[in-house]
Amino acid sequence: MLADKFWEQKPLEQMNDIEWEALCDGCGKCCLHKVIEDEEGDGMATDELRPGEEVQYTNVVCHLLNTKRCECTQYQQRTMLVPDCVKLTKANLKDIFFMPASCSYRRLYEGRGLPSWHPLLHKGKKSAMHKAGMSVRGKTVSDEGISVDDLEDYIVVWPLQDLD
Repeated sequence: MLADKFWEQKPLEQMNDIEWEALCDGCGKCCLHKVIEDEEGDGMATDELRPGEEVQYTNVVCHLLNTKRCECTQYQQRTMLVPDCVKLTKANLKDIFFMPASCSYRRLYEGRGLPSWHPLLHKGKKSAMHKAGMSVRGKTVSDEGISVDDLEDYIVVWPLQDLD
């Protein structure tokens, strides 16, 4: 059982595994493929950010994501099945630069609190998040058959949106 508003009572570092997992809003934006744009304008898919580089989001999503439910179909095995999948942990949160500004973990890490549409504020239901347009539902294409070299053709700005 989760304590009422536990995220306001405990820092991220002190949360147990159940609390940590409950913080995920389930938007699916972390499953979007990203492109790192460097100062010369050369896009590349990578998991490292260097000075002068910027993260750009695509509407290409991992093939393991159920885009209607915004849930990974192989959550427990995702990092084995998709080597590029990054498991967000307390230890690496500060280093994961590519999480969108609307990400609940990032918001709490930055001291901004949970957004009004977060499922924890709506009895665990994702409907407010979907209604606010904060999930990937209805906005993506699967990465099956899409080359990493073509990701620049799929760059979008909607994942950058952050409400309240």
